Amino acid sequence: MLEVLNGHGLSDVVAVVTRWFGGTLLGAGGLVRAYGDATSAALDIAGTRERRLLEVVRVRVPMNEAGSMEHRLRQAGEVIDAHYDERVTYRVATTDADGLTRDIAAWSAGTVQAESVGSLWRDLGA
Repeated sequence: MLEVLNGHGLSDVVAVVTRWFGGTLLGAGGLVRAYGDATSAALDIAGTRERRLLEVVRVRVPMNEAGSMEHRLRQAGEVIDAHYDERVTYRVATTDADGLTRDIAAWSAGTVQAESVGSLWRDLGA
């Protein structure tokens, strides 16, 4: 079963095969084939989904710069949410937090700072 999962290039997956004994002794080789075939069939039916770990960056922007900054942030990453008070606080998921931080500093002439606040997994192509 592990060889089938490895052969499909999968990680962070668990496979469970349950076999009810029906009186036929398969032997070690037969069990290996049966479990491998069952795992392979399950993968064919279920399919797979790629996931990517993204870094989350928090950006606090003055209200008068929020429109243009939000546009740029949406082009650079995934805006998870925005909170509005005296400033607008965005949380943005990106594959390159350092690059996004440099871009934000350039876009704002150094007046807006970004800080890393964690990470999250996102399914690709879902």
